[in-house]
Amino acid sequence: MIQGSIVALVTPMDEQGAVDKVSLRKLVEFHIAQGTDALVAVGTTGESATLDEAEHCDVIKTVVEYVAGRIPVIAGTGANSTTEAIALTRSAKAVGADACLLVTPYYNKPTQEGLYLHHKAVADSVDIPQILYNVPGRTGCDMLPATIGRLSAVPNIVGVKEATGDLSRIQQIRAVCPEDFALYTGDDASSCEFCLMGGHGSITVTGNVAPRQVHEMITAAMAGDRVTAEAIDAKLTGLHKQLFIESNPIPVKWAVAKLGLMGNGIRLPLTWLSEDCYAAVSAAMQQAGVL
Repeated sequence: MIQGSIVALVTPMDEQGAVDKVSLRKLVEFHIAQGTDALVAVGTTGESATLDEAEHCDVIKTVVEYVAGRIPVIAGTGANSTTEAIALTRSAKAVGADACLLVTPYYNKPTQEGLYLHHKAVADSVDIPQILYNVPGRTGCDMLPATIGRLSAVPNIVGVKEATGDLSRIQQIRAVCPEDFALYTGDDASSCEFCLMGGHGSITVTGNVAPRQVHEMITAAMAGDRVTAEAIDAKLTGLHKQLFIESNPIPVKWAVAKLGLMGNGIRLPLTWLSEDCYAAVSAAMQQAGVL
C-alpha cells in the first residue's frame, strides 16, 4: 500500500504555457530530497483539464522516467468519458506508473450506479491498482460511501481519495470496505486529523510548497503522535488556507515559482495569481518556514 505524504505535483510551464521538462525534473529531485513519499502526476493540481491527451500521457511518462523507481508514481487518469479514462489508464500502465487516480466523472453528474459502472469498467479494462477520487466541490457529483464499498470489492480498486473534508466519512467508508482498503484525504486543512483517525496518507497540495514539513506531519499523525503532528500542522495552517485563495493550482504554482523551482507558466482559463493575493501567500510560506 502506498502511504504517507503524496504530493499532487504541479505541472511546470513556461510563460507561453508549454510544459517545462527541465523544471519538472527539478521538482522531482526536490521532492525526493525532501522526503515526499509518492507523487501524483497530472491530477487536478497538475492541470489535467488543460493538457491534451498526448501531453497528459507524456507528462506521466516523463515523471515516471525522472523518478526512476525511487518513490511510487500515481498517474491521474480520470475523465468524464469512460473510454477516455480507460485509454489514459492503459497509457499510464504502459509507461510504468505504480497506480492510477481516477476522479469521479465531472460535469455530466452520473448517478451512483453510473459511478459504479464507470469505475468498474476502467478497473476491468486495465490491470493496475486504482484509487477512486471523490471531490464533489470540483466535479458536481458525490460518490457516497455505499458506492465506494461496492467498488472496494473490485480486486484492483485499492483505495479512495476522499476530498470532501468531512471526517465522519472515514468511519462510514471503513465500515463498508476491506481492512486493507487505503483511505487518503484530499483536504489539506483536515489532513492531520484524518491521519490521526487512521487514514493512510494525504494527497496534498500544500506538499508542493512545504514537502518536508508535510511528510513529517503525516508520518507523525499516522503513528498516532498527536502532539508532534499538531505542532507541525499549526505552522502549515496558513498554506492550507492561502493555497486556495484562488482556484487551485493558481496559488500553489505562484508559490512554487517563488521558491525558484519553476517559471511563471499556467494555462487559460486559469490565470496567474492576482497581485493582491501575493502578500497572503507569502505570509503563509513564511509561517511554514519555507521562505
